[in-house]
Amino acid sequence: MTFNAEAHSPDTLITEFCAKWGHGNADELAEYFTDDATYHNIPLQPITGREAIREFLRGFLDTFGGIDFHVGHQVCSGNIVFNERVDTFTVNGTTIDLPVAGVFEVVDGRIHAWRDYFDMAPITAMQNQ
Repeated sequence: MTFNAEAHSPDTLITEFCAKWGHGNADELAEYFTDDATYHNIPLQPITGREAIREFLRGFLDTFGGIDFHVGHQVCSGNIVFNERVDTFTVNGTTIDLPVAGVFEVVDGRIHAWRDYFDMAPITAMQNQ
């Protein structure tokens, strides 16, 4: 699939992006980002640049596999998209439902910044089992 940045409003871009996580393809997901994008899981250090994000996603998805994003609410204002969701994935054979608040900044039809806010405790607890 060739990504077409012009075909998306910020709201539809993020809706599509969140749906793609269930397939767990780092190369496909990375195409949604600008070359100089920043991805920041707030409990961790930010990652900058599409290629660095691609490598992070590859490692993340190799560990956890596909992740189902269950978006409860999503609001768009201009180029900012906020969603409240539950991310469902498996760690060490145990399924985790992780509540997340995500903020996306879209520039020219691609994600320029993505910040996810969540509590690391459920992940840490499962990794230690």
